[in-house]
Amino acid sequence: MKKFKIKSGDTVKVLAGDHKGSEGKVLQILKDKDRVLVEGVNMVSKHTKPSATNPQGGIVKKEAPLHISNVALVENGEAVRVGYKVEGDKKVRFSKKSDKAI
Repeated sequence: MKKFKIKSGDTVKVLAGDHKGSEGKVLQILKDKDRVLVEGVNMVSKHTKPSATNPQGGIVKKEAPLHISNVALVENGEAVRVGYKVEGDKKVRFSKKSDKAI
């Protein structure tokens, strides 16, 4: 099983690609594809047919996944690398820049 240092609910910054510099909250992590969905970033237009839930149909904007290597955790407005260390009997994530627990 893969272990990612970024979790759902974290605020991340995009490091590469068309949306470089954008920030948003992680909505979902797709472990099998090594990708993340970030709120308000990498929006795509999806054409939908009319249905019971959407009787009008039309064009819907939604987030597309980004590769997890293209995002970094944000702490105090800056992108930081994340590490793990054991404090007592617990394993904790920490910022490698400030050496503080996240």
